[in-house]
Amino acid sequence: MSSWGASPPASSTRCTASTASSTTSPASRQGRSSGNERRQGAPVVGERVLLVGSGGREHAIAWKLRQSAKVDEVFVAPGNAGTARLGTNVAVQPKDIDGLAKAARELRITFYLASMDDPQPLGLVDRLSAEGILCYGPTAAAAQLEASKAFSKEFMVRHGIRTAAARTFSEYGAARAYVESLQGRPLVVKASGLAAGKGAIVCANESQALEALDIIMLRRDFGSAGNTVLVEERLVGWETSCHAFCDGRTALMMPFASDHKRAQDGDIGLNTGGMGAYSPSERVSQALADEVRRDVVERTVAGMAAEGTPFAGTLFPGLMVTEAGAHVLEFNARFGDPETQVLMPRLESDLFEVCQAAAQGRLNEVRVSWSERPTVGVVMASGGYPATYKLGHLIEGTDGIDPDVHVFHAGTKDDTRGLVTNGGRVLTVVASGSTLAEARARAYDNVKRIHFTNAHYRTDIALRAVK
Repeated sequence: MSSWGASPPASSTRCTASTASSTTSPASRQGRSSGNERRQGAPVVGERVLLVGSGGREHAIAWKLRQSAKVDEVFVAPGNAGTARLGTNVAVQPKDIDGLAKAARELRITFYLASMDDPQPLGLVDRLSAEGILCYGPTAAAAQLEASKAFSKEFMVRHGIRTAAARTFSEYGAARAYVESLQGRPLVVKASGLAAGKGAIVCANESQALEALDIIMLRRDFGSAGNTVLVEERLVGWETSCHAFCDGRTALMMPFASDHKRAQDGDIGLNTGGMGAYSPSERVSQALADEVRRDVVERTVAGMAAEGTPFAGTLFPGLMVTEAGAHVLEFNARFGDPETQVLMPRLESDLFEVCQAAAQGRLNEVRVSWSERPTVGVVMASGGYPATYKLGHLIEGTDGIDPDVHVFHAGTKDDTRGLVTNGGRVLTVVASGSTLAEARARAYDNVKRIHFTNAHYRTDIALRAVK
């Protein structure tokens, strides 16, 4: 396996979980279509692919899918101004499973690629598979790996996957008493359910931990996601993440990437969905990459299969590397944002073919190639994000960027004035280079050419990697 630190891989590393092979196969995967059957109706010449979401991640995936000779059309629900330029936006929201299923029928969708978190725990893959649509993504049962931090924590303990020690609570008084018993120890308090990547609150002392409990369990800032909370030890180390294509038995690792979660320079301010990312992660050694493959990805794929819920789709564990090794902070059952924006430009293989192979349970037949050129992505956000911000500001300058630099849209739409802001994270500007330093310089050079009122971006994305 090639190192994903200073020297990115030329191809993916294949991980086969041998314990899974006897419990699942392409034909026996529960609730999933093999893709060999087609629904009745007019013949489809090429693939008609559905994505769900409206972020820079979906724009980056749609951009990559459009490069496939097998893909005729890409539909994105609900999409943004960028995805509208590549395919067709569909006016259905990510949690509207009935609406998405209806749209899939009417649009004669042949393939669903799961990119964001919301639809899978609600059963979209199960629903579309039952209608004969080939799906790359986890079933509702397998998606609990992300949808329930309580479930994933218990799963990691059962399968010997290194993670922070934690206690789970569904009653406020018990959680408060436990925090008080720890006498000011640094903690992380997490909403167990899906919270748009913002449900983990890092606490330096007892006062902050109690406030976090109030925010999650009393104020209900994360709604029903906070019905259950985890109170866990705060690990000290550095963060990175990996992604892997999975088919229930086999996993193909993608290059490592690192993101920046805090809103302000110096990693301060509120947690966000991500203010920028870069790939590869400069601190990931060959030994660490092997450890993550063996002790995290392979154990997870094997464990899910052994428990009767084989995981097919993108596995995205967030990692904290301490002196003891890599610990899993959380599992995500989809592509990361903004990590996807810096990974897709490095992918040299056909994304559709890889995801199709995974959906059909034949990843063992696939080899995936990646560019060795590093990438850096800088998120341009609305001023005030992730708290309060105004929409509808005119965006100018996107037509003046370098031809090999990518501007992936998120919170954007077109109106009578042109391209305007329509969300917290607005754009991700991604550049590549012969070195991370060159990629970083090119990304910021192009960021400075784009303007909208109250635009905010961090000026230190990937700075730690080039010092």
